[in-house]
Amino acid sequence: MGRKVKSIIFTTDIAIVRNTNADAIWAVYPFTPDPAIMQAIHVASDKPVFSGVGGGLTSGKRSADMSLFAESWGSLGVIVNAPTSVDTIKLINDVVDIPIIMTVISADIDFAEKFEAGIDVINVSGGRNTAKIVKEIRMKYPEVPLIATGGHSDESIRSAIAAGANAIIYTPPTTSSLFSRKMKEYREFGF
Repeated sequence: MGRKVKSIIFTTDIAIVRNTNADAIWAVYPFTPDPAIMQAIHVASDKPVFSGVGGGLTSGKRSADMSLFAESWGSLGVIVNAPTSVDTIKLINDVVDIPIIMTVISADIDFAEKFEAGIDVINVSGGRNTAKIVKEIRMKYPEVPLIATGGHSDESIRSAIAAGANAIIYTPPTTSSLFSRKMKEYREFGF
């Protein structure tokens, strides 16, 4: 959609969503996708949002409906998990025009059938193996857009980029840890 997205922040915390310099928001959480949560994030965000729509416990028509809702709120893309069935991907692909992103934890997936069903982008979330997985996928699919979790260090981020990631997802500190640091500063300066 004419935007270059290189840095993506992984959060559903509205305060973080409003106070980030990342290029986009990665709105995924470990519960059934909920329209009210999706709406709140979109209303609060001044950045493009990628919305999680299930694929593991939530699938089928529910994932397709959530995808349509995400698109109507302006999501830049929808995110499904690796266990998402080809049938669910097809249902989603039938109702949205925005990219479908599949999060994977290994390169041992039949990507061909997932691409044929409608996957447009791969997101690699392989922990310490992320760079290795990115490299394996990049060798097989040199033109596919790849997003990767960046890990907890500049070195892991650089490794994922060097392996072929087009964009990096960063998990920010929690608001409570940020507030704790700020309060420590206030105490040191006697405010």
